Amino acid sequence: MVTFADFGLKQELLRALDDLGFSEPTAIQEQAVPLVLAGEDVIGMSYTGSGKTAAFGVPLLHNVEDGYGLQVLILSPTRELAVQIAGELEKFGKYIVCNVATVYGGVAYEPQLRAMKEAHVLVATPGRLLDHLRQGNVDLSGIFSTVLDEADKMVEMGFIEDVEDILSYTPEDRQLLLFGATLAGEIERIKEQYMFEPKVAKATLHVDDDLLRQYYYNVRPHEKFSLLLHLLRKERTDQVMVFCSTRSTVELVSDNLSLQGVENVIIHGKMAQNSRLRAISRFNRGEVKVLVASAVAARGLDIKDVSHVFNYDVSQDPQEYVHRIGRTARAGESGKAITLLAPQDHDAFSLVFRNYGISPEELPCERFRRVPFRTGAARKNGSARRPRRRPTPRR
Repeated sequence: MVTFADFGLKQELLRALDDLGFSEPTAIQEQAVPLVLAGEDVIGMSYTGSGKTAAFGVPLLHNVEDGYGLQVLILSPTRELAVQIAGELEKFGKYIVCNVATVYGGVAYEPQLRAMKEAHVLVATPGRLLDHLRQGNVDLSGIFSTVLDEADKMVEMGFIEDVEDILSYTPEDRQLLLFGATLAGEIERIKEQYMFEPKVAKATLHVDDDLLRQYYYNVRPHEKFSLLLHLLRKERTDQVMVFCSTRSTVELVSDNLSLQGVENVIIHGKMAQNSRLRAISRFNRGEVKVLVASAVAARGLDIKDVSHVFNYDVSQDPQEYVHRIGRTARAGESGKAITLLAPQDHDAFSLVFRNYGISPEELPCERFRRVPFRTGAARKNGSARRPRRRPTPRR
């Protein structure tokens, strides 16, 4: 059995990992850590819950030296993920001298300027970092390693040109680490132009059937919400995530749950970052038990203690199913993944069976009360808007 000590890491890092309960490396960590330590360019294929932040973060912290200024740059597609990565790095590096700065949009520049002056590691979103670079606020000439985390999502969000601009500010001989779920298309161009003989580290999907139980119900589309509501009330749940494929469905499901007395919060890609952070914080603190989310918005985020994942609808990308179910049955805890399968979802769901050898169990639809599903609720800034009252006719 491989342990973290086998990698030759600093004792201070091993002590911090032990504090965090990291006994042995995950598959992606076992493959990536020695490659990163050796200075290789790495392509990391990973899914949610695979431990990829430690896979690149721990060896990079091992290589950071005090007194040499800014040495590591990590690019993240979203503010929430940047904050999460920085928080994890601070936990890994709590016994070494290593300052981590976080840079993202929507907040004042001055605190970021002060933090960057003292930083050894910089975690940033592309847009705000590019602003700082163009204003001459930060020097990347001392960077020995750059990480593109959730690289596929950066492509989806249209950041790839910004990323290439940022790479032009870093030394040509710097290490480049590229992590994501799927690495194709424009990511392939990054690989060809900016990486030198990259090595591949890949986390294979392993579903522990003893911990993660997967089920599905065949249900008619107009009864899907009623079944979801029934299961939320029937199942013994802790924290619950309900995944929807589109922003509009996220908002409709959330509004209708609220109308039925089920308190919930939402996250999707069109929400303001502060609103998303507040929602995730409330959910992680247990103030709200139900989080309705689009899978893209939830990608990579550290969302804790999820006992149940409900797939309200099925993504056309079978890998998205893997990301969704990876939210539960973590850290040795058990969990359930339940898919509500309408007739139009069967083709996409069958791809999951073929691609990953996963066989969720079909459950018969028990009797449940049908409730109305209202489609007219409007929203502004991610919050439900009260329906307008009709004026009383004049007599």
